[in-house]
Amino acid sequence: MARIQAALRGVRALVIGVVVMAALGAMALYDKGRIGQEQAEARECLAVAPAAAAALFSYDYRTFDESVANGRSFATGTFADEYTQTTAALKAAAVKEQAVVTAQAGSVGVVSTGGGQVEVLVYLNQYRRNVNITGEKVDQNRVVLTMKRAGGQWKVTAAAAI
Repeated sequence: MARIQAALRGVRALVIGVVVMAALGAMALYDKGRIGQEQAEARECLAVAPAAAAALFSYDYRTFDESVANGRSFATGTFADEYTQTTAALKAAAVKEQAVVTAQAGSVGVVSTGGGQVEVLVYLNQYRRNVNITGEKVDQNRVVLTMKRAGGQWKVTAAAAI
């Protein structure tokens, strides 16, 4: 009888061990899939971010409305509305000063991923000309773009200068 009880304890311990190992394995597979998903999202955003940053932070007084429409095509949500308001307020000054701002993204890198959102750091140079300056000036900026999928594409939901 003691041998049977000892054997049953051994079988129970073995079953518990197998269940625990199976649970840990399932968690590892889930994490691997989640991490793989986040890495894919990060790669997709890194591909989109330079064009988005260039469009959002460039304008030409001669084609201002088209410049804004191009920038807005990369934005979504409340950020798209804020972008529209900000650029509307900028238009009169841009036309008066004959301002041309051309933004070019240099290096980009992922700050964070998770929850279907990716934050991308963009090193952005803005080359600007207007009637108030001689030649062209360069502003070196660092911007964090927060991106989410909207309508099947990665769009900017926030932009913060750092």
